[in-house]
Amino acid sequence: MRCLLFFILSFPLLVSAQLNKDSLMIKKISYEIMTNGRAYDLLRELTKNIGGRLAGSPEQHNAAIWGKINMEAFQPDKVFFQPCKTPNWKRGGKDYAAIVGINGKATNKKLEVMALGNSLSSKGLMEAEVIVVSDFNELEARKNEVKGKIVYFHSILHPSIIETGKAYEDAYIYRSDGPSRAAKYGAIGVMIHSLSTAPDNEPQTGVMEYNDSFPKIPAIALGPTDAKNLFEQAKKSMLRVQMETFGYFLPDADENNVVAELTGSEFPNEIITIGGHLDSWDVNEGAHDDGTGVVHTMEVLRAFKSLNYHPKRTIRFVLFANEENGGMGGLKYAELAKLNKEKHILALESDDGGFTPRAIGIGCTAAQLKKFQTWTPLLKPYGTEVIAGGGGADISPLSKDFKNIIQTSLLVDSQRYFDLHHAKTDVFENVNKRELHLGAVNIAAFIYLVDQYGVNF
Repeated sequence: MRCLLFFILSFPLLVSAQLNKDSLMIKKISYEIMTNGRAYDLLRELTKNIGGRLAGSPEQHNAAIWGKINMEAFQPDKVFFQPCKTPNWKRGGKDYAAIVGINGKATNKKLEVMALGNSLSSKGLMEAEVIVVSDFNELEARKNEVKGKIVYFHSILHPSIIETGKAYEDAYIYRSDGPSRAAKYGAIGVMIHSLSTAPDNEPQTGVMEYNDSFPKIPAIALGPTDAKNLFEQAKKSMLRVQMETFGYFLPDADENNVVAELTGSEFPNEIITIGGHLDSWDVNEGAHDDGTGVVHTMEVLRAFKSLNYHPKRTIRFVLFANEENGGMGGLKYAELAKLNKEKHILALESDDGGFTPRAIGIGCTAAQLKKFQTWTPLLKPYGTEVIAGGGGADISPLSKDFKNIIQTSLLVDSQRYFDLHHAKTDVFENVNKRELHLGAVNIAAFIYLVDQYGVNF
């Protein structure tokens, strides 16, 4: 009875001591990254020395070598390539579009455009009347008007949706499915409003997917200003447009995931994954998408090694090969995890840019979330909290074979992200060093807590 009473009286003190220990460790992590962090310098190397890294390009190949060399320099227990095949799409030329007729009168108003990723060549300059629709419902209502025309989808990220990621999700389908939906009714080409929040005229590319049941017609994104002007003008006038694209595919490329590992001292079979994707589109430096996720991953590794931290569980640091137009890197990682009969307990992806961190998003049950949220007081001093909702394209394939895996992500202030996303403006100069390093602090702090307590605490 006396022992039980002692335990009851001592328990709050034990909890307090543990929280104090964790708080001190996270403070050390923060000090190390904010004063000695290499993420910003590594990002400069990746973006300025290598540049845009479309899957299948020499730049993507060089980026994997660069990642492996740099992670080896941090002296983890292992660093290795995971070979995988990736799509090998080429833009092929300078995409073009113009308004060449208004109500039957010739004109020549060049439009700022960019072909969507995976879009095929127009096989020369094409010209047709444009039919403007607000959404798929309007396309269905006017399907008998579509044959032989170029369809424009007014796929805006609606400004009333404050959570920009949600606005992007709502508009994304017009980029991904629009070309095939229009081709079903005989369209010869597609234009979309760039999936952008920027008040500028920079077109933004991004992946689209052909449905093999319909003709594979060319598709382009218009700069936001030109898109809005075309939409308004077409309400009053009959417009003819020209467009030309040059895209084509080569045979699949041989690329690599880059994986570094710190082996767990107590539970080496329990694997925690952190990652970002190495590839980007060809038109920019891929700074926020996803150079920042790459260097977040590398910086957490560097900081743990600098602090001589020996994890209880195995931590993997993964630079994925192909997220933008195929997701082959994430699929290969999951495939090998299953083949090797590994035990994956949690994965975290950083692919929302290097802006100010706001939260760690967690995809899990309500009961699990409640437990994870007990860590919020430890993260709050560094600007984040634990909230529901997390994951990412590269780590999502793990959930197919690891049903209990918890998927998480670094959530940042996203209000500026879709100003730059997939546009030529996604460059190193638009990343803030302090915001970038603070993101790495929060990832490292959260991963430290997962390593200490697991996911069934």
